[in-house]
Amino acid sequence: MGNYQESPDNEVLQTDLENAVSLADTFSDLRGKRVFITGATGLIGSQIAKYLLCLNRLKDFQTTVLAYVRSEEKAKRIFPYLDEREDLILVFGDINEAVSYDGEVDYIIHGASATSSKYFVSHPVETIHTAIAGTENVLEFAKKKKIEGLVYLSSLEVYGTPDADAGLISEKDYGYIEPLSVRSSYSEGKRIVECLLASYAEEYKVPAKIARLSQTFGAGVEYDDGRVFAEFARSVLEKKDIVLHTEGRTVRSYCYTMDAVTAILTILLRGGTGEAYNVTNMDTAISIYDMAKLVCDTNKDAGIHVVKDIPEDASGFGYNPEMIIKLDSKKLEKLGWKATVNLEEMFQKLIEGWRK
Repeated sequence: MGNYQESPDNEVLQTDLENAVSLADTFSDLRGKRVFITGATGLIGSQIAKYLLCLNRLKDFQTTVLAYVRSEEKAKRIFPYLDEREDLILVFGDINEAVSYDGEVDYIIHGASATSSKYFVSHPVETIHTAIAGTENVLEFAKKKKIEGLVYLSSLEVYGTPDADAGLISEKDYGYIEPLSVRSSYSEGKRIVECLLASYAEEYKVPAKIARLSQTFGAGVEYDDGRVFAEFARSVLEKKDIVLHTEGRTVRSYCYTMDAVTAILTILLRGGTGEAYNVTNMDTAISIYDMAKLVCDTNKDAGIHVVKDIPEDASGFGYNPEMIIKLDSKKLEKLGWKATVNLEEMFQKLIEGWRK
């Protein structure tokens, strides 16, 4: 497989990958296995693939990464060493159709999903269809292959809007979701998919587990990503004020990308079938406004400030309702996982990765 770095275009991400390999013993069950990843060119899917490739190069895991992708062009951009590594195989397809691959599969990581808030409100039908029909296709494939484990990348949005005094949100705490809002196409889609996974686990004994991710970012995010953390980080590099289109009172917790990768693999190998696990750094809970201020204050050289420009109707932005949601990750921590990167460092790694 040569000495091809897994992330040659991002020095910060490459360092993250190699540092995370120190956890190799935790994932020894993956040695010699074949791991099928949907959404393999997305942020989380691609970093899981690169981490497994890094384990192969540095620890001789001999794991085969089966990257399920739609675009060969994008795959070659994400994995520029594709032709030189026998441990990375592209499988072409769309999860909205039956998943087909003739070889053996031991584990599945299902990360293919709509991810843009603007897309949720402009294409709510497609958002729901990809979630439900796409996941059913993946589950039928998993049932056929008699896999050892599957993990689905869900979201904190399954919790809806909790009560204002709810405190830390465990895996059993749920708030309100307005089913008649098209923005709910994503959160309601995630909820029914989780029920579908639990049903396949019960009826067909598919060993499915669920990772409920808080908003996740860090080195490796695309520069043109439309999510709020990327907008804040771009403002630093472009030396432009951070413009908020709301009061910024929503509070969320966050997770660093490489921490999420190790969490997902922990759930895949150690999690209980039919169980869900929150993936977050519990020390990162912060409001959107305070996060914008943090970015400005920790990057004073950029000379930027927080500016509010609140339109009469912000529905076109696809924002969630204002809420306070702080995930509790103790259930995951009992499996031996721990978050390592704080919020300030998340932004610094994201910005430094882009800068270099």
